[in-house]
Amino acid sequence: MRALIALVFFTGLAQANPAIDMDGYLQVSREAAEHREPRRVSEEEFIRMSREPGTVILDARSREKFDELHVKGALSLPFPDIAVESLEAALPDRSARILIYCNNNFANAEGPFPAKIARASLNLSTYIALYSYGYRNVYELGTLIDLKASKLPFVSRP
Repeated sequence: MRALIALVFFTGLAQANPAIDMDGYLQVSREAAEHREPRRVSEEEFIRMSREPGTVILDARSREKFDELHVKGALSLPFPDIAVESLEAALPDRSARILIYCNNNFANAEGPFPAKIARASLNLSTYIALYSYGYRNVYELGTLIDLKASKLPFVSRP
């Protein structure tokens, strides 16, 4: 009897969930990777682009890390909160230029920018997510910058 209950329980878990699509995620990840490569920019390009009208700087780190230190003018939308409704509210124009950066763009800043392993960089997840939702005018800060030598303006929230 226990074996039958276990079989029924585990069979139910193995059923497909239409709200989770691993094959689609892997496919869009490959497309996003190809799209992303020419859109990785230097610090100087990032700064120049950030000053142009209509450009949004998006910070997908936790609100706590954002408040600790972020690029001046950045919009906080923590990665776990990226969803249909939050994107509609924060970034309603899918053609707007969006600049992204993450923890792995800054060295010597473990407090506000704790390092992640390279394959788990928040830039990758954020780029793929935005691409999945139809945003194609996304650019990524592509360099590793010593925070103390950065030319980007940073601010913190008390």
